[in-house]
Amino acid sequence: MDLSIIIVSYRVKYFLEQTLRSAQEALTGLDGEIIVVDNLSGDDTMAFVKPRFPDVKFIENQENVGFARANNQAIMQAKGEFSLILNPDTIITRESLQEPLAWMRSHPKCGAIGVHMIDGDGHFLPESKRAFPSPWVSFCKIFGLSKLFPKSRLFAKYHLRFLDEHEPHAVDILAGAYMLCRTSLLHQLKGFDEDFFMYGEDIDLSYRMVQAGYENWYLPVNIIHYKGESTKKDSLQYVRIFYNAMLIFYRKHFPRFRVVVYPFIKLGVWVRQSFAIAKRLLKKVFCRKGKAEKPSNWVILSQRAAQVAAQAAIAHYATTVPTEGKAQVLLDDATYSYSEIVATIARYSRKGLNFHIFSEANQLIISPKMQ
Repeated sequence: MDLSIIIVSYRVKYFLEQTLRSAQEALTGLDGEIIVVDNLSGDDTMAFVKPRFPDVKFIENQENVGFARANNQAIMQAKGEFSLILNPDTIITRESLQEPLAWMRSHPKCGAIGVHMIDGDGHFLPESKRAFPSPWVSFCKIFGLSKLFPKSRLFAKYHLRFLDEHEPHAVDILAGAYMLCRTSLLHQLKGFDEDFFMYGEDIDLSYRMVQAGYENWYLPVNIIHYKGESTKKDSLQYVRIFYNAMLIFYRKHFPRFRVVVYPFIKLGVWVRQSFAIAKRLLKKVFCRKGKAEKPSNWVILSQRAAQVAAQAAIAHYATTVPTEGKAQVLLDDATYSYSEIVATIARYSRKGLNFHIFSEANQLIISPKMQ
């Protein structure tokens, strides 16, 4: 078998269904399988998704065992020569499988591949490529130097922003949202380190792959990654879990830096949590909730625009994307393939445009903000 696609899911049923549809489309012409591990979503995710995808293998956990352990459950059952670790809020394309697989087969020392991830509005996600979080790189990340000097080779190594996002590069760290790996290497390394519950496990695995003599590569092939609520950078939970993962990484790989690094990381946690609290307080004071405005100025891209408008309760709409100004762009998944949807969002992406996908199967709008 060519490929096993592994998806760990938690309470994102509409995104998961869309991801599975895109994965099935992307697997056209390949011998592959899809394995979904549900981490006790506690809602109707499995009842909703399972009947729609009889060819997908589902593993239903009776507790939330975390991202690392759940992936390992599927990795141990994977039959593919390669395994794709994939988030449940992504849209992949044929190109995002075919090109990395071809690259992997022509580069025997390539252990894993990541791709050019964009969010639901087409903006590049810098976590697509990263450097090892050495003490200096971590210091620049924690105290904001990488954000102040985003193109600096000295201060901005964390996200490697000085590397052209439209060119392939050998990089240190790949994101667990999309990580194409050699299944044999995953077995050799015994998968993800289960000491990481969420965050940091992809950094650790990438690091161990390089230690094992392999290379990690970034390829400029587009996929969409919506990013869930758990990745909200201003949440206290995110700060605590993310920096705790960094402490686990340092205890494991850089124990000699314990005395120097731990105080800085703990200080960074305190600083980031303080900023998060301050930001929330300021929002409560200055951003009083008023009546939410219903989005207007819709653009419907579809061969059946009138039907989609009626189903989505949109009274007025255009059928061409404006070159300036604000607009809500709705792409019909009954008209366009997922490859075409991703390409369209990447092509037209600019400030002022928000993209949504109309799910014909569910008669609803899939929006980046619906989580």
